[in-house]
Amino acid sequence: MPGVHARGLVKRFGPIWAVDDVNLLVDEGEVRGLLGPNGAGKTTLLRLLFGLVRPDEGSVELLGRRSDPGRSPVLDGVAGFIEDPRFYPYLSGRVNLEVLAELDGAGAHGRVAEALDRVGLGSRADERVSGYSTGMKQRLGIAAALLRAPRLLLLDEPTSGLDPAGARDVRALLRELVSAGVTAVVSSHQIGEIEDACDSFTVLHQGRVVWDGSAPQLLAEAPPSSYALHTSDDARALQIAERQSRVTVTAASDGALALKAEEESLDAYTLALGESGVAVRRLELLVSPLESMFFALTGGQPEPDRSTDAEIAPEALAKR
Repeated sequence: MPGVHARGLVKRFGPIWAVDDVNLLVDEGEVRGLLGPNGAGKTTLLRLLFGLVRPDEGSVELLGRRSDPGRSPVLDGVAGFIEDPRFYPYLSGRVNLEVLAELDGAGAHGRVAEALDRVGLGSRADERVSGYSTGMKQRLGIAAALLRAPRLLLLDEPTSGLDPAGARDVRALLRELVSAGVTAVVSSHQIGEIEDACDSFTVLHQGRVVWDGSAPQLLAEAPPSSYALHTSDDARALQIAERQSRVTVTAASDGALALKAEEESLDAYTLALGESGVAVRRLELLVSPLESMFFALTGGQPEPDRSTDAEIAPEALAKR
């Protein structure tokens, strides 16, 4: 039984086709990355899956249950978040979850403490949410989703605004949940933030699916990675590159060499540099193969992320 099965979804807002004939099939126990630039239709598609808006055409099944037009969707076992977190700021994190547990029932009260501990908020749970950082509110949103003991998670931009450490925490939590049998659909406009957590990807552009398949398939079709290369002799490094197959090296304005190569070709090139007495002082990955493919599919331009890890955590809003 698929976790998600959407057929021919269409949603129009006046002359704008926010979602245009989208099919989505996500198997149980799978993490599907829903990718696309801002405005591609990711959030609208997730709203359609949640039942927060009705499709103009098409149908949705979640965990084998069909959501029929004109009827409230059955969301037992489904949790997640759309856009920004919303909590009562004058209540503590724990009390906010207890209020939400009243709505959920089915043992949700008994999961409050466990959910808080799982996202690292156990020691701060009795503080008012008005004093929480953005990262803490994000942790609280994830905890709110976990109250439902979900079998299916629908997550809209869970790493938006987070530094690499925060995104890493979200990915780790996703893999932990999926290993316990949860299915997940995770949207992002930055493939680098979620690529390590996903088994497959659906890429949206202007409301339409422009690519759909497994992570290995996407990697196999992706263009070469982009690197910044610093050497002890750039002129010599450029000369050596001319004799290497599937390697492109050019001078860049920031003083580095711009290098594009697949992994095997990169290995051969760096070995050739060493054999010629040219030291590799730094080799920095700027755009991964999956990021390159994402930009090729959506017509965007890469924005290399050179930031370092720091402590932060996930943002979320549980919808029920």
